[in-house]
Amino acid sequence: MIRRTPARPVDVEKLFPELVPFRRESVRLHPRAGSPSHHDSSVGGPLLWPAAEPWPVCIEEHFDPDTVSEVQAAVPMVPIVQVRPADAPGIPFPEGTDLLQVLWCPYAHGEYCYPLPQVHWRDSGVIKDILPTPEPVKDLPKDWYPDPCVVHPEQVTEYPSWDLSRDTHDALQARFKELKATTGLDYWYHLAEAPGIKLGGYPGWTQEPCWPDCEACGGRMEHLLTVASEEFDGESWRTWLPVEDRTDSGWTEAADNPAGLCLGDVGGVYIFECRTCPDRPIGHWFDCS
Repeated sequence: MIRRTPARPVDVEKLFPELVPFRRESVRLHPRAGSPSHHDSSVGGPLLWPAAEPWPVCIEEHFDPDTVSEVQAAVPMVPIVQVRPADAPGIPFPEGTDLLQVLWCPYAHGEYCYPLPQVHWRDSGVIKDILPTPEPVKDLPKDWYPDPCVVHPEQVTEYPSWDLSRDTHDALQARFKELKATTGLDYWYHLAEAPGIKLGGYPGWTQEPCWPDCEACGGRMEHLLTVASEEFDGESWRTWLPVEDRTDSGWTEAADNPAGLCLGDVGGVYIFECRTCPDRPIGHWFDCS
């Protein structure tokens, strides 16, 4: 089943032509509870992992985010996202690859209590024998890793909210207020960047932006993936909830946090990559409300 974001209720670029240079495309994954196979694009599903490669484990210092108690044992990473190019239009896969895999350790790390991610780009054609995806170990913080979900990818256009420059914000502020007064639409919630789990576009920041720089070349990294706690909130659903998930009273049960995530206080994890360096090093950030 497809998922379609409703057409924008206003012509954003006609109302705010200053935003045209900041237009970006993202891919909303629209995860919904299901039983994906290791060959499928998925959120939280089994990965197409080569049997000759050990399953990754986290040996960094980490602790339980609920009890704030230290966890000593090495912890197998858990699948977050697996995506094929056909389900990620506009996302630049490295040459010779056709599979993006993201995993992370779902315990808290460091001062900011973030999950610790890994990114793997693969050529699925060379994978013959497959290592079964292990079950999550007992007592993991359950809402820090997703339930298995099939995906319904959709490419959408976004504009910046938190990433809007101060000068542009000041130039548009009066028109933003006028739009809300006349239509009830809030640019930040209803027209800027898409909520939920997505590839590319703008990070779905909960707090102020924190773009990492590449340690190798010094350049600012590109946004690869936002893993958000929720697919929408009490405001953003009005314009971002897919047509297929709408009901007379709001939304279907299937659309209400299908991945079962609650990262911190309804926060998100943002994964970045340097597309200049040949090994495409990654960075990440975690915030919450």
